[in-house]
Amino acid sequence: MAAALVTQDRLRPLVDLVGPGPTAPARVAGLDVAYDEGGDRLAAAVTVLDAATLTVVDRAVSVGRPAFPYVPGLFAFRELPALLDALHRLRTVPDLLVCDGHGLAHPRRFGLACHLGVVTGLPAVGVGKTPLVGRWDPPSGERGAWTPLVDGDEVVGAVLRTRDGVKPVFVSVGHRMSLTNAVDQVLAVTPRFRLPETTRTADRLCRDTLAATHPAATVSRS
Repeated sequence: MAAALVTQDRLRPLVDLVGPGPTAPARVAGLDVAYDEGGDRLAAAVTVLDAATLTVVDRAVSVGRPAFPYVPGLFAFRELPALLDALHRLRTVPDLLVCDGHGLAHPRRFGLACHLGVVTGLPAVGVGKTPLVGRWDPPSGERGAWTPLVDGDEVVGAVLRTRDGVKPVFVSVGHRMSLTNAVDQVLAVTPRFRLPETTRTADRLCRDTLAATHPAATVSRS
C-alpha cells in the first residue's frame, strides 16, 4: 500500500486541471469494470462511441484478476492494469475518456479518471453515481442544472442533474479538462438516461463478457 501512495504522490502533480479540453470530441470512450460475486475476477471494458450518433464504433475487453486489494482511496490500482490492457486493444484512439468513477473528487485528489488521464495522456473525466468526498447544495430539478461539489475550501467537481427530477451524478475533472467543459461533455453523451451512454455501453459489455466467460458466477458492478 505504501508504494501505491508514493505513486499517487508522484503522479498527482502531472494532472492538468487547466484544460479546457476538447469541446467537440469526435470519439468518446466509456470505461467500466465488472466483478464476479467473490470479487476475485473482473472484466474491464472500453467502448468508443461516435459523439454525433452515440453509436459504438469500437470496443475492447480485458478479463483477469484484480491487481490490488480493495483499499479505500486506492481503488484505481485494482482496475488500472485491466483497463489499460483494454485500451491498448482498441483500433481507434478516443478523444475523451469518461470513467465510471471519480477524478479530482477523491480524498487524495487522484481518482481513477486522473490516473488514467495521466498514464494515457488523454483528456479524461469521472462520472460517479455516489460521492466519495465533499458537500453540495442540491441542483435545481431540470436537466443540465448543477452545483459545485466542495471539499474543504476547494471545488472538486459538479453535482449534475442529467434528467429532469432524477437524482444527480457527480462529475469531476480527470485530466486535460476544465470542469465546465467536463459537465458539457457529460451532458452531450447523456441524452436519455441518468448515466452517460459511454458508461451504459461499457457496463453492458463488461458484465456480458464476465457472464459469458464465467457462466456460474454472479456478476456485480464496480
